[in-house]
Amino acid sequence: MLIKQANDLRSSDITPKALYLRRREFLQAASGAALAAATALAPPVARDAAAQTGRKLPDVRKSPLSTTEPLNDYDDVTSYNNFYEFGTAKDEPAVNSKHFKPRPWKIAIEGHVSKPASYDIDEFIKPHTLEERIYRLRCVEAWSMVIPWVGIPLADVIKRVEPTAPAKYVEFTTLFDPGRMPGQRDPVLRWPYVEGLRLDEAMHPLTIFAVGLYGETLPNQNGAPIRLVVPWKYGFKGIKSIVRMRFVDKEPRNTWQLQAPHEYGFYANVNPEVDHPRWSQARERRIGEFFKRKTLMFNGYADQVASLYTGMDLRKHY
Repeated sequence: MLIKQANDLRSSDITPKALYLRRREFLQAASGAALAAATALAPPVARDAAAQTGRKLPDVRKSPLSTTEPLNDYDDVTSYNNFYEFGTAKDEPAVNSKHFKPRPWKIAIEGHVSKPASYDIDEFIKPHTLEERIYRLRCVEAWSMVIPWVGIPLADVIKRVEPTAPAKYVEFTTLFDPGRMPGQRDPVLRWPYVEGLRLDEAMHPLTIFAVGLYGETLPNQNGAPIRLVVPWKYGFKGIKSIVRMRFVDKEPRNTWQLQAPHEYGFYANVNPEVDHPRWSQARERRIGEFFKRKTLMFNGYADQVASLYTGMDLRKHY
């Protein structure tokens, strides 16, 4: 039996927690019907415990942009996370972020805008109507979830700060505070975490700033108090705990692009025809399911976003 040391493990080597917890159900399933029944179990007690600490968000409206696919349960979404600021294993963010306090919180708006400012998070959100949007989230490691995000269209925020003519991209930065985010004490990445979008991508109706899920405030391990959600891109594009938006004229270098440029590019569009150097992207496993499914171009949002990339070589611009 091969035993890997912790330092040798990659996130792709780790069995999804939801699958591990249900392993006996899968082994005992004698037919497809039995398997379906196993994956339809009621959410575990952790969901109720977490709900007690979440604050219900008022006046949330449903979005017509939502998918009709079945949701992952609350425990899937809040216990299986990529958030290296709180640890590299999927279960560490939920454990290591328990005492993180996402208030008070400010977001700086900088760069090529008419209205640069530093906003308190609640003032930042207040002018906007919150929407629940059920989006697929696809991770580069070949797993996916369906999550009911609550957020505001990023386009509304951008219009409010009035970008000037030189602005072509938006750069986002995560809080850097190793005292509050213990994962940042480890130089596994170049801190703080940085991501970017082309301005037209940021303005697309599907792109949101999420401030909650399941109708409640965003849990710490999911990026409290505010994170980016771009549903046609791989999950690492969804930068969490954002403290700065900077409008720039040149393509920003994102964290994973700097970390491993031969594996990660600027765009991070879901493209099943382009394999990651270490695994195939052609199929994915929905957390909570046993069998893999075909990966869809642009994560199933091709009708809405393919026009953004007309004329581009999506193998080169990965």
